[in-house]
Amino acid sequence: MAGLTIDQVSKRFGDYDALSNVSIDVADGEFLAVLGPSGCGKTTLLRMVAGFEKVTDGRIVIGGQTMSSAEHSLPPEKRKVGIVFQNYALWPHMTVAENVGYSLKVAKVGRAERDRRVAEALSLVNLNSYGDRRPANLSGGQRQRVALARCLVSAPSLVLFDEPLANLDVHLRAAMEDEFADFHKRTGTTIVYITHDQAEAMALADRIAVMDKGKLAQLAPPRELYREPANEMVASFISQGIILPADVLTAAEAGHCRVRVLGQEVVVRCRPNERPRTGAKLCCRSPELEAVGPNEDGIAVAIKRVVYQGGRARVELSPVARPDLNLHIEQADPVTLEAGVEARVRIKTGWLIPEAGSAA
Repeated sequence: MAGLTIDQVSKRFGDYDALSNVSIDVADGEFLAVLGPSGCGKTTLLRMVAGFEKVTDGRIVIGGQTMSSAEHSLPPEKRKVGIVFQNYALWPHMTVAENVGYSLKVAKVGRAERDRRVAEALSLVNLNSYGDRRPANLSGGQRQRVALARCLVSAPSLVLFDEPLANLDVHLRAAMEDEFADFHKRTGTTIVYITHDQAEAMALADRIAVMDKGKLAQLAPPRELYREPANEMVASFISQGIILPADVLTAAEAGHCRVRVLGQEVVVRCRPNERPRTGAKLCCRSPELEAVGPNEDGIAVAIKRVVYQGGRARVELSPVARPDLNLHIEQADPVTLEAGVEARVRIKTGWLIPEAGSAA
């Protein structure tokens, strides 16, 4: 195992800044997910950690040794970093054991030692009895585990996953999430997991790094990322957060303050340093909104669309006073809301997005 330090790393391609001053410390044995929309820089970051791209500025340190800087870059084969790609890249004419042990054969490791390490790697991914099979006779999930075993057989100090579940169907993805979680628990390997899938990141990672336009937007455990997004991008990106305009009416007290949003006053969660201000932004999640009766306190809304999802429906709506804003709630069966009518929605709580540049 080895920790990873990404220290003020930048990468430029001509005039394009693919990464700008990214700093992340990954502890020994930690599972870090790097999450973000397409083009945010997450794959570029993985390629630099692996040694496939050189850094423009900053440095990358693995296990206390500097691997990359503006002046120096250790080649990939000398970094002891394993990589598992979304396309398994298995040799079809080789058996599972031959695929897993290929790098050891190239390194001229003796047959007895090679067989022992291949057996250990296959055992780690629960494929002990599959060594004689060929990739064509395996399921997608089994091929992914062979790719993981091939990575582990060289005893890497760090394992990088590049969207490894992207090519699997939804049921197999769920099964492989369990496999990866179990593998991490059993081995304690340091993992950096690149993905665009929020559910994967939330289910697997100790912490999640959210990337946005080449910058680190927030680094936090999954629950904190969901409940306390650092800025508007993270708030709207994670679990389709709803962003609403708000005026802060009271200073923070015991982690809460009172705000006015679309005419409704509500007590919301906030940072300890919050003070009264105008032009603030409130992040609400769907469970924090509820439909209420016509005479109850709330916001008048126009229902635009109702999508039945089996046992419940997603209801998309807009405030009558602000038709440019999009909200959504869930209603369990029996679904009574209909598109084209007006209703009332109450904000139960939310998270006051910190002011730009403010400290906790």
